[in-house]
Amino acid sequence: MKSCIGTLVVLVLFRVGEIAEACSCSPVHPQQAFCNADVVIRAKVVGKKEVDSGNDIYGNPIKRIQYEIKQIKMFKGPDHHIDVIFTAPSSAVCGVTNLDTNGKKEYLISGKAEVNGKMHVTLCDLIMPWESMSATQKKSLSQRYQMGCDCKITRCATFPCEINAPEECLWTDWVTEKIIHGRQSDHYACIKRGDGSCAWYRGVAPPKKEFLDVEDP
Repeated sequence: MKSCIGTLVVLVLFRVGEIAEACSCSPVHPQQAFCNADVVIRAKVVGKKEVDSGNDIYGNPIKRIQYEIKQIKMFKGPDHHIDVIFTAPSSAVCGVTNLDTNGKKEYLISGKAEVNGKMHVTLCDLIMPWESMSATQKKSLSQRYQMGCDCKITRCATFPCEINAPEECLWTDWVTEKIIHGRQSDHYACIKRGDGSCAWYRGVAPPKKEFLDVEDP
């Protein structure tokens, strides 16, 4: 009996260790991901390899995945082309390991700029196939999302929920549709209005400076 208990404890501790090492990301609206990123590009991935990236404090080599890319368009970032992006070597530490490298699929890729001008991405960044994005999301990358970076999108996890300041937009996809990326995520941007407050906007044209409420196409 003691042997069984001992084995159970070992298994539980092992499982806890696995959970502790897993990557965990809080859900964010695409606009939030855009505003939080240093670099946002549209690109094709044409190569992948594991590279050394210095050493840790014990002298062991630090491995990273290097993706070679062909940048199609930059929506946000430095004034030079991005040719490679880096990520951690395992999804357990938030590495992006499953990008298609045949050069045929286009991706929206967001991430952080490193001090040496390189780009680093994680599973918590907005990375998605270009073809899976809605028309509104694609249009919003050029102007609309940037216009709302001074706003705050507050995710509603359970009802009741409410905003705490006029500069907030309430993101309710999870409670109304039971999915993270629903109607608001796919078709709306949170934009600052003329009076300084923020509101959800959906429209074909860029929002008027003094717009007062949601507009539909």
